[in-house]
Amino acid sequence: MRHHRVARTLVYSHRWLGIAGGVLIFIWFASGIVMMYARMPVLESPDRIARLSPLNVSALRVAPESVAPDATRLTISTLSGRPVYRVVAAGTPRTIFADTGETLAAVSADRAVDIARDFAGAGDTAALRYDTRLDDADQWTFGVRGQMPMHRIALADADDARLYVSERSGEVVMKTTASGRRWGFLGAVLHWIYFAPFRRNATLWAQTIIWTSIAGVVLSVAGMLWGIWRYSPSRRYRLKRQPHRSPYAGLMQWHHYAGLIFGVTTITWLFSGLLSMEPWDWTPGTAPTREQRDGVSHGPFRTGDIQLATLKHAVAAYGSDAPREIDVVRFRGRYFLRAPAGIVSFDAPFRGPDDSLHADEMLGAAREAMPGVAIDGVFWMDQYDSYYYDRDGRLSLPVLRVRYSDPQQTWLYLDPRRGAIVRKEERLSRINRWIYHGLHSFDFPFLYYHRPLWDIVVIALSLGGMVLSATTMLPAWRRVRRRVRAMGPRP
Repeated sequence: MRHHRVARTLVYSHRWLGIAGGVLIFIWFASGIVMMYARMPVLESPDRIARLSPLNVSALRVAPESVAPDATRLTISTLSGRPVYRVVAAGTPRTIFADTGETLAAVSADRAVDIARDFAGAGDTAALRYDTRLDDADQWTFGVRGQMPMHRIALADADDARLYVSERSGEVVMKTTASGRRWGFLGAVLHWIYFAPFRRNATLWAQTIIWTSIAGVVLSVAGMLWGIWRYSPSRRYRLKRQPHRSPYAGLMQWHHYAGLIFGVTTITWLFSGLLSMEPWDWTPGTAPTREQRDGVSHGPFRTGDIQLATLKHAVAAYGSDAPREIDVVRFRGRYFLRAPAGIVSFDAPFRGPDDSLHADEMLGAAREAMPGVAIDGVFWMDQYDSYYYDRDGRLSLPVLRVRYSDPQQTWLYLDPRRGAIVRKEERLSRINRWIYHGLHSFDFPFLYYHRPLWDIVVIALSLGGMVLSATTMLPAWRRVRRRVRAMGPRP
């Protein structure tokens, strides 16, 4: 009797959860293949910076302190050929013209078109068309939602591009193309159920993904257990007078065998997809804490420490290779300019830009990041490890990895090109790396860096999952249709 109840529970849990979610799981597998090669559209920082005007040192006429005394971040950039300070003060970003001290007013539609034209290099007015003003994110701008409101500008080019200009900062913060939007929809939008009206309610969206993933895990585990239970190595089932290992025929037999082969990866992918939402805040994340950042910087950023003459000398140290955007950073109580061309010290601008900070400086910063905590190990990485890595090679190298003997078993990664902590790992975040990224992306080092082997393995498993899901669709439709007819009026 107990076995009968267990069997009924497995069968009905798997059957009706499969009817409700089988199509969605099929879409997750198919869109996952697309996401191996195409993600959501994004405007990469190097592309954005390359389209800015070179910074004119002589045009810097206003000290940062006089226009933003409470700023906690400072970037020097250009807007329409003029130098600007982009600051964050009291958590609010502002754009201030560095030649007059005037704060940028809300960017109008006409000015947004001009900014888009400068960015795109389009000389013909007819090549651009003002599209609309966005008060909230559309399908492609949730990643830069903090820059709202925005103006969307259409480019009449072969790519059917769209540029998004922030009304507050005057920056082009997003670019999409017809191809990027198409593949983004087939990949990330379908995979994450990232439809704009739904995504605007962040709590509802997150909870839906979490509980749908939990239902998918229950569905798959129940099916896996039932499939093993019903599998007969001795061929005890008879179908058309022939011995069979499965009691099912047709599509359901395909489903039975596909479940036995691909059920484990289906369960692990659904479970690791659940972990991508960081449910119940069980993992500490990989961003350094404020105390760790302050330990490296020796206190908060203060514009009062930056004199205009010193700032201009430091910018001039880049020479003819004038940067288009520069960050002002505080490191161990001193100030530096940071740009792709190198890092310049305010104390010694005559030395010109260095590729990176000195190793001894970085070791000192590592000790001060977590004062009073013993260091277990120090290692200069000139290759990625299992936690600090990037398949496209965009993450900076070398970096200093420091292991601490605190209860959380913290690891910090410090970048000498930035003078900052670029990643924090703790025991729980390292566990999360393997059960989320490892299981979901199969980014195990022995496989991840060996392409096309990684592509073949992941695509094969994804196609197996698609077969597993697709073979239930027609039987599910027939079952639902019978139920609906049974509920109708009887003759």
